[in-house]
Amino acid sequence: MSTIKVNTITKRTGSTLTLGESGTTVTLACGATQTGFGRTGTVDWCTTAKTSPFTATSGSGFFVDTSSGAVTVTLPASPSAGDIVSINDLKGKFGCNAVTLGRNGSKIKGKCSCGTLDKARESVTVIYSGSCQGWVNTADANIT
Repeated sequence: MSTIKVNTITKRTGSTLTLGESGTTVTLACGATQTGFGRTGTVDWCTTAKTSPFTATSGSGFFVDTSSGAVTVTLPASPSAGDIVSINDLKGKFGCNAVTLGRNGSKIKGKCSCGTLDKARESVTVIYSGSCQGWVNTADANIT
């Protein structure tokens, strides 16, 4: 294996810089960080069930248990385009005790009102699209 040590890589011509070849995986070393690539559209799931009101964090998915009562999930404040949150009905009780999506000052689907998740076994992924439409759903499933 060879090692190349540089501070900057600049393309010679064109507008595309390619690292690796087709079929090659480019990885970052443990502890290294990246910027400018954007989110992949996936979330990291918090596996501790949420049973009381909480504020969601971008890039996270939450299992919400409303079997003891309704829960308000407040979306992140001052979101940036591409911020993403997922919510799952852990015990199939959203139909009895709904989840309120608190908009926290941002629009939801173009409206200045909070959202409601009220279908049993519902899962939803919302992404912040910008100030015009705000949080919009990219995936919504109701699997019985």
